[in-house]
Amino acid sequence: MTEGTTEVLDPEALGAPLGERATLVQFSTAFCQPCRATRQTLAEVAAMVPGVGHVEIDAEERLALVRALGVTRTPTVLVLDATGRVVRRAAGQPRTADVIAALGRAL
Repeated sequence: MTEGTTEVLDPEALGAPLGERATLVQFSTAFCQPCRATRQTLAEVAAMVPGVGHVEIDAEERLALVRALGVTRTPTVLVLDATGRVVRRAAGQPRTADVIAALGRAL
């Protein structure tokens, strides 16, 4: 996962509430096989860590947001802190250990 940017996402932009402590945002498409595995990984991590939410966004339905954030492939995962600031981002299917480590920067 790479370092985040100065981007901040609020619940209105996401179309979902932020997690109390951090939020894992996943950009997916319907026919993306790695997206399914990523969904499972992020859901498991969110269930393990109190206050962490998981939001999945259909990239094809939210093209304006995809373009604004520079998402070029799916899955793309953003790790947001409690305020919605992007602290880490990664493209491709993440490993559970990498997601947990990235959350450390957000918590």
